Amino acid sequence: MGGRDRVPIGECGRGAVSQITVAGIPIGGGAPLAAIAGPCVIESEALCLTVAEELANISQRVGVPVIFKSSFLKDNRSSEESYQGPGAEEGLRVLEKVRSETGLPVLSDVHDLSDVAPAAAVLDVIQIPAYLCQQTRLVVAAARTGVPLNVKKGQFMAPEDMAATLGKIRRAGNENVMLTERGSNFGYRTLVVDMRALAKMQKLGVPVVMDATHAVRIYGVRSDDPAGGEPEYIELLARAGVAAGADAVFLETHPEPHEALCDAMSMTRLDRMEGLLERLKSIHRVLEASVPQGVES
Repeated sequence: MGGRDRVPIGECGRGAVSQITVAGIPIGGGAPLAAIAGPCVIESEALCLTVAEELANISQRVGVPVIFKSSFLKDNRSSEESYQGPGAEEGLRVLEKVRSETGLPVLSDVHDLSDVAPAAAVLDVIQIPAYLCQQTRLVVAAARTGVPLNVKKGQFMAPEDMAATLGKIRRAGNENVMLTERGSNFGYRTLVVDMRALAKMQKLGVPVVMDATHAVRIYGVRSDDPAGGEPEYIELLARAGVAAGADAVFLETHPEPHEALCDAMSMTRLDRMEGLLERLKSIHRVLEASVPQGVES
C-alpha cells in the first residue's frame, strides 16, 4: 500500500500543500505531475489489461507516473438497466491482476460500507465518488482503513466546504488524502470548472487533482448519446487545470470511447494519451520552475 508520509512545504500561492505517497508515487508538495487514468468502468479483464499495459508503457516513455483507475461498480447510473460493472469480487480480482501484471497502482471507488473492507485489501487508493463526499459513515470507514483516499468534490459543493469532509478523514486518523475537482453545477445539466477551486482546496493542505473528463459530461443525457458530453474540451480543461497548479490529472480513457459501456462521451482516446501527457508535463514543469518555493505568488 501507499506510504504514510505527510511532508509540508512552503507557501507558493496555493497554501501549504502536503505531499502524499501512493505505492511509491509522490503527489503534491512540489512533486512531478502524476496521472490517474483508465476506463470509466471495468468492462472486461482483457480491456483493463490492454489499457493498463499501454498506460504503463506511456508512463515509462513520458515520465509521468500513472495510477490505473476503473470502477468495479457504478451505482449512480441513470437507469438500473445500464451497465454497472462486474461488482466488487470480480472487479477487485481484475484490478489486482492489473497491478501484478503491469506494476501500476490501482484505484477504484466505493459506494457502500460493504465495499470498504474488500476494497482496502486490494486497492492502492480508495476513491469516494462526488455524489457521496458528504456520506459520513462511508467517508469515515474508508479513512479508517489507512489506505490513501481520493475524494471527489461534489459538483454541488463550494471548494472551501470540502474542509468538513477532510476533517472527518483526519479525525479518523488518515492524512493520506487528495481532493479532485470535477466541475460545479451551472444550471441543471452543465458543469463548469472554476480554476480558483484548485487553489482553494490546496489551501486546505492537500494535493488536488484536476478531473478533465467528468467535467465535460452533459447530465440528463445518456453518456453514449452524442449529446452526452463535449470530449473536444477535455485537453483544454486538463491544460488549464495543470497551469492553475493541479498536482495530478484525472483522465478516463478507452481505446474506442464511443463503444464504452459508461461515459462514452467523456473519455479521451487511448491513442491520444501519450501526446496529452507530454503536453501536460511540459506545462507543469514550466509552472514549477516559475514559482519559487517559499514565495507566495
